[in-house]
Amino acid sequence: MGKKVLELIAANYKHEFTFDEGIMGHVAIEATGDPLPAETLDKARASDAILFGAIGHAKYDNDPSAKVRPEQGLLKIRKELGLYANLRPIKLFDDLLQASSIKPEILQGPISSFSVS
Repeated sequence: MGKKVLELIAANYKHEFTFDEGIMGHVAIEATGDPLPAETLDKARASDAILFGAIGHAKYDNDPSAKVRPEQGLLKIRKELGLYANLRPIKLFDDLLQASSIKPEILQGPISSFSVS
């Protein structure tokens, strides 16, 4: 879905994105036995940005004894690239605004008021 959104942005605002996909997590384990193959890590290092999809699978949720797990790839790429942030969409419920550790006025503000550096 994220890639489709970027493609729409490119089409509507005359931006250009170049995509180079790599495998990670469950798909990588099934293909190579490694949750973060060296080729994928090399591609990530050479990229300006990284867009992740889901990396897990129910197979691993139901087998906590698995020695190789999808999240190991995520932890490794974070360590290798010094990554520390996740940006995720949220749905706000007015009745729960006071329960958040984020101030309600920030949660209710326009998205344009946020900046990432």
